[in-house]
Amino acid sequence: MASKLSTQHKILDAAQNLFAETGFNDTSLRQITSRAEVNLASVNYHFGSKKELIQAVLQRYLVVLMPRLNQEFTRLLAAQQPNSISQVLSVFVKPLLELNKVDENGTRIFLQLLGRGYTDVQGHLRWFFNHHYGAVLDKLVLLVQQACPTLPPSELFWRLHFSLGTVVFTMASNEALAEIAEADFNENVDIEGVILRLLPYLSAAIAAPVPSIAQLSQTVPLAAGEGR
Repeated sequence: MASKLSTQHKILDAAQNLFAETGFNDTSLRQITSRAEVNLASVNYHFGSKKELIQAVLQRYLVVLMPRLNQEFTRLLAAQQPNSISQVLSVFVKPLLELNKVDENGTRIFLQLLGRGYTDVQGHLRWFFNHHYGAVLDKLVLLVQQACPTLPPSELFWRLHFSLGTVVFTMASNEALAEIAEADFNENVDIEGVILRLLPYLSAAIAAPVPSIAQLSQTVPLAAGEGR
């Protein structure tokens, strides 16, 4: 049993780091087995396929994160009045930081992996999230709708995904940003500091008024060749 767990952990550790570094599409099973120092049959035996391995890598974080978020979302929904978008986003901080107990850099790695799921178009992950955690995600959407009641559903969709993209990019460049902050502004910023800096920005972006088409057309520059 100990040997089986050790092999699984070696595969998961190798896979998560390679997936975070180079993406799901550009990482082969042979690269994973080479880094984990196991044979290809071990991956097939323990996980079945590359898709199932991707899901297992994310699941080791999700089993820690999602129950905590579900608890926080339930608490917010029980409030007598709608929560602000800042209050909704703030509940992510502690559960995300707890991912560092799964891995030394668990918070950053998880958010990078989450981003890879979108940029690498891993359609099976949408089913995976909805199947296992759909009820939790529905609570998040409801909380944001309550906090921003004037946002149409389509606008809410775009803003949540723009926010995810912002988070993923920030986490992917976290080390470089920390070095710049220290060199240029004499600030020593850890992962918690980065997240806390993100929250006001995301809150303002999600809750911003929805501009009309006329307003957008006045602010967007003419495409190349137009107006000549």
